Amino acid sequence: MATPTIVSEIQSHIHRHHIDRHSYLIAVGGGALLDVAGFAAATAHRGVRHVRIPTTTLSQADSGVGVKNGLNAFGKKNFIGTFAPPFAVVNDFNLLATLEPQNKRGGYVEAVKIACIRDANFFEELERDANKLAAFEPAAMKHLIRRCAELHLDQIATSGDPFEMGSARPLDFGHWAAHKLEQVSRFRISYDEAVAIGIALDVVYSRNLGLLAPPSAGRILILLERLGFRLFADELLNADNANRLTILSGLEEFREHLGGELSITLLREIGCGVEVHEMDPAKIVDAIHELRERKA
Repeated sequence: MATPTIVSEIQSHIHRHHIDRHSYLIAVGGGALLDVAGFAAATAHRGVRHVRIPTTTLSQADSGVGVKNGLNAFGKKNFIGTFAPPFAVVNDFNLLATLEPQNKRGGYVEAVKIACIRDANFFEELERDANKLAAFEPAAMKHLIRRCAELHLDQIATSGDPFEMGSARPLDFGHWAAHKLEQVSRFRISYDEAVAIGIALDVVYSRNLGLLAPPSAGRILILLERLGFRLFADELLNADNANRLTILSGLEEFREHLGGELSITLLREIGCGVEVHEMDPAKIVDAIHELRERKA
């Protein structure tokens, strides 16, 4: 069933059951379902209160506590959507018990991301707990989810741009390549796998640019691998008719999504992101080939 059809179906239930702005729409599911239900709620009566009960590690750690509801369209990530903060979010760790390993692992990549750009101490905790996390030890997972959600909320609440009126998107560190990689693979590469590869690409690029110290770059790549993520996909080497890597067009699509000048978050050190407004395609290609050699 197409996503617009699902949105219309939810809205028809809102209409049929006389749900109004004093009522609540409760969504129980992973990030994609929360996005669809949140969009339907935000556009019915110009805003019905919605409550999120996320059921994956990824949605509990990240998207469940965000302010966005996004749907893919025209081959682009989150082309349609709204900014509509949920009325409440209920994270129940017990809902994760029956997940497959990939879905249990999915939220780890957002924890690595937010630690890289905001909290060096959290990064050290992830390194310390990496073996426990890889084995899905409950206490380590609970700490990761809670701290990751706290850091995302803090960024949204204190950055001064919660509704993305500017051009910078620090919470999307590693995402310019990830979104394009999902698209190029026809979404065979999952979101968390794509983000892990995107982070690895921007980490190597940051190091090659002289921003990030080589030992710090190595720590990030090793942590991603210890948590079970691959750092390269063959789709990174897909090329167009002019023999230009398709992934490079993700830069302009990333810029176009918000408008204004290109703003990419790179790393100056672990725990400290820095915005740049241009990327060297040749250095991106070098980083891709280094990740391919690392895999080999």
